[in-house]
Amino acid sequence: MVERMDLEHNGTDVEGGQPEDNVFDVTIVGAGPTGLFGAFYAGMREMKTKIIDALPEVGGQITALYSEKYIYDAPGYPKIIGKDLVKLLLEQASQWNPAICLDERVLTLERREDGTIQLTTSKGTHLTRTVVIAAGVGAFYPNKLAAPGLDALEGAAVFYFVKEKAAFAGKNLLIVGGGDSAVDWGLNLQDTARSITLIHRRDEFRAHGSSVNELRASPVRILTPYEVHAVSGSGKIEQVTIFNNQTKEEETLDVDAILVNVGFKADLGPIKEWGLEMEKRGVLVNTRMETNLPGVYAAGDIAAEEIKMNLIATGYAQAALAVNIAKHYIDPKASIFPGHSSEKM
Repeated sequence: MVERMDLEHNGTDVEGGQPEDNVFDVTIVGAGPTGLFGAFYAGMREMKTKIIDALPEVGGQITALYSEKYIYDAPGYPKIIGKDLVKLLLEQASQWNPAICLDERVLTLERREDGTIQLTTSKGTHLTRTVVIAAGVGAFYPNKLAAPGLDALEGAAVFYFVKEKAAFAGKNLLIVGGGDSAVDWGLNLQDTARSITLIHRRDEFRAHGSSVNELRASPVRILTPYEVHAVSGSGKIEQVTIFNNQTKEEETLDVDAILVNVGFKADLGPIKEWGLEMEKRGVLVNTRMETNLPGVYAAGDIAAEEIKMNLIATGYAQAALAVNIAKHYIDPKASIFPGHSSEKM
């Protein structure tokens, strides 16, 4: 995991006003790839920058879901482990020493009489001239299985996230799911786990066809259409019973750990109450990444555009555009185009 470094900056009380030093040029809500690259570009424009994220570590979904997995669509890397990409993005952004507030959820966004924007969080308040919302899909929660015995073993032997592959070293692993996450982990953990069984409640998988074909050719045991019936054990798994949901045939498995990958629920939470124009599950923006609120921009997965492509590459571009438009908003004399980085660095 990425270390928090010495960049954290706590929220401050704004009652009675704040000195100019406590007002930031841009505050980026979200410390995923889009937010981190936005912070880098804000530094390029000599903007006083702050990042706020609800998670305890930077990296957003990559840190939470894909820390140990390869990412193949990050520009410049044929493939790169998620945590390594986050580390490099943080290193890139940190050249300009942005303030970073982690484990801090933004609750409200309000404009003060002097035109500055006040963000109230779970830990304090922050003042800023502009805001770039790069909160991805918002808070996300794994879909849970309702099988008896699972809840009691969650965190000890039942997992919904993979923080470190080493947690499954030498274990007989059961993976539940049929999407990309389940299939990818089935492939990715082969050299770590002693054995892997993957069950899916349908015969057809929802993952990429090439990945499914690779899984079928691997030593992973695949059972469809199977579901978890019950799990027993105290502190560790003693027995797992699965069943064929068509024939009702049951089977007992000898496994040490269960990894459940059956999707996630996303919730934008308080963002929906900030007075922003929303479209489906995103914040409506124009081609300049502007929202309906002056000085407030959105970039990345949360930005609702006519054509949506939730890719790291498009998030980078949108973050750069949003930050440069924000710079021009603060200082109309400043050019929107910052010039090439090779001229500045």
